Amino acid sequence: MKLLKLTGFIFFLFFLTESLTLPTQPRDVENFNSTQKFIEDNIEYITIIAFAQYVQEATFEEMEKLVKDMVEYKDRCMADKTLPECSKLPNNVLQEKICAMEGLPQKHNFSHCCSKVDAQRRHCFFYNKKSDVGFLPPFPTLDPEEKCQAYESNRESLLNHFLYEVARRNPFVFAPTLLTVAAHFEEVAKSCCEEQNKVDCFQTRAIPVTQYLKAFSSYQKHVCGALLKFGTKVVHFIYIAILSQKFPKIEFKELISLVEDVSSNYDGCCEGDVVQCIRDTSKVMNHICSKQDSISSKIKECCEKKILERGQCIINSNKDDRPKDLSLREGKFTDSENVCQERDADPDTFFAKFTFEYSRRHPDLSIPELLRIVQIYKDLLRNCCNTENPPGCYRYAEDKFNETTEKSLKMVQQECKHFQNLGKDGLKYHYLIRLTKIAPQLSTEELVSLGEKMVTAFTTCCTLSEEFACVDNLADLVFGELCGVNENRTINPAVDHCCKTNFAFRRPCFESLKADKTYVPPPFSQDLFTFHADMCQSQNEELQRKTDRFLVNLVKLKHELTDEELQSLFTNFANVVDKCCKAESPEVCFNEESPKIGN
Repeated sequence: MKLLKLTGFIFFLFFLTESLTLPTQPRDVENFNSTQKFIEDNIEYITIIAFAQYVQEATFEEMEKLVKDMVEYKDRCMADKTLPECSKLPNNVLQEKICAMEGLPQKHNFSHCCSKVDAQRRHCFFYNKKSDVGFLPPFPTLDPEEKCQAYESNRESLLNHFLYEVARRNPFVFAPTLLTVAAHFEEVAKSCCEEQNKVDCFQTRAIPVTQYLKAFSSYQKHVCGALLKFGTKVVHFIYIAILSQKFPKIEFKELISLVEDVSSNYDGCCEGDVVQCIRDTSKVMNHICSKQDSISSKIKECCEKKILERGQCIINSNKDDRPKDLSLREGKFTDSENVCQERDADPDTFFAKFTFEYSRRHPDLSIPELLRIVQIYKDLLRNCCNTENPPGCYRYAEDKFNETTEKSLKMVQQECKHFQNLGKDGLKYHYLIRLTKIAPQLSTEELVSLGEKMVTAFTTCCTLSEEFACVDNLADLVFGELCGVNENRTINPAVDHCCKTNFAFRRPCFESLKADKTYVPPPFSQDLFTFHADMCQSQNEELQRKTDRFLVNLVKLKHELTDEELQSLFTNFANVVDKCCKAESPEVCFNEESPKIGN
């Protein structure tokens, strides 16, 4: 496999010419020609991502067989595009070949999907994905010297293994994101293998790549969860708010056209259709850059970059300056005598315009807060338009908006104060206890991960000038991850209610939850309170993970205890670890002290 081309990967969107609309414009034809070369070079990467995400349990050797089959299929179609098999959609072809692999559907428990066809089979493969990857072995690691030897002796194998391991552990991450991660990983490997201090180089340069993957994974799962649980309309309003804040000078008509492109992008990406996802992602970026004069003054340099870099640049670009002639408030939604009539004439367009006008005037608000205000406005008009004097009723809408914003702002301020008082570790233990109490049915690893992400939101945001929007946006992503992508995911009645009832008010709903009363703790096991000398040999990060897992399992076991009682038991545990790791014989100390922790 040749080097993944940063300038070419997005052109994969035209894979299999007979199954897609042929381009007619000169620029499109040029892109189409580039696509054919990219297919020849990189079909393996696409197959690895799709297969590893659909069948996470599959071995690397099984994946290699499918890659070989897809390459042969591609070669046949490149030689003769009129073959009947070459008219099929790429995702259908891939799933057919996965199902045709001898014994594989039975071995990995997806034979029920193979009995279906077309859309039903695609949905079945999607719902077969597992976000909790605790069933997989730990991510394989090599020390830097071994990694560099592997890269120099067989870089193709190293990159293939890397992409396979990352994709199967991130089954809902979009293909363009994973291809970007793979490209960055190779850049890191190539650079660090030339350094004398390889360890420091890998540790330092790998951090941004990992953060990039985590951030996009969290956001993509969040929006896909919204799409599958609440439908396309919610995704529309999410992006009306996002794009109105980012591009405040855009015209409403242009905004809606762009939002429609973005929303359709999520259909293919969320379903895991690699080809459709890449095609639609390219369409969105081309749309923005072809209209940049009327959309934003901040993306000119981005649009001059290579294809892959262009997308990243636009996403990371600053919000455009607010137009100088834009008033601080738009009176037509609160002062007009005809608000109810305008709403009734076309409700979707009316509320889309309200979201657009309010969002571009309030770049300081979070996306969840903007959606809450839209919901409050809808509820207010539903009430006011049934009164004898509607204008006299909705005239005070701004007071309602300010009221909910103040409430949300105070909640964030309290949380940041909590962070300052408790510190990073103290806040993490607080959220591990809280999250485990409201959703004890989740796996230990999921709860530890959610706790870490919640703390990241506060450590990242609580010192920033845009503290409110930052915390509210990131905390909302954590609850989105808790709710999951699949619409049929259930945790417990209270959590399910918060996840499925109202997208805009999901976070306030979670904040009001108490410990789950339907939960039945597992039988008592002394194993939880049994520790050995290997605790003292753990590196800082590994010891922290063991500590976090102990706390979550402690809450699951002693679910009825108060937060203060749980904190006391956890302090006992920390004291025992500290004491025994300083003892002359740690193992003897742990044998004597461990049984006392749970008492």
